[in-house]
Amino acid sequence: MQHDTRDGQHEQQGRHEHEHEHQGHDSRHADHADRSAHAGHSAPAPGKADWPMAARATLHCLTGCAIGEILGMVIGTAFGWGNAETMALAIILAFAFGYTLTLRSVLKAGVDFRTAFRVALAADTLSIAVMELIDNGVIALWPGAMDAQLADALFWGALALSLTVAFVVTTPVNKWMIGRGRGHAVVHRYHH
Repeated sequence: MQHDTRDGQHEQQGRHEHEHEHQGHDSRHADHADRSAHAGHSAPAPGKADWPMAARATLHCLTGCAIGEILGMVIGTAFGWGNAETMALAIILAFAFGYTLTLRSVLKAGVDFRTAFRVALAADTLSIAVMELIDNGVIALWPGAMDAQLADALFWGALALSLTVAFVVTTPVNKWMIGRGRGHAVVHRYHH
């Protein structure tokens, strides 16, 4: 009889441990479900970048770069500055406007300025640098483009082509960065 009692106790204890294991397992499932509900708001997992996402990130950078480039070239040309000074101003303003657009969107998420600034630097530095290298390289290599004035079709044509080439070259760079959890993947962590 004692043996039957021990078996009953062992069976009861085994059932209790088994139920406890299932409770822990169920809570892990609930945690996973909670995380997956927010999956659309988090950064893409490394390796999950697609071309449309990379193109949007590049277009975002291109917008800031184009504003800065055009403004810098307009100012430099209007004041009669030399090519080096005008190009330097255009590059500085391209970075400034590129960072500002990202900074603005991250600040809207309620992040403090210091964190938002670090996010903008992490998200955009390589993308803007590649874009500026390609953009200014095309303009520098295009015969007569560096000497074109604001009223010349060559000025605007070379600028449009250089920005287009910069977009095409920078999109794979952004795809690569997003796929590794960098670049604009960092910005996506702050979008709700």
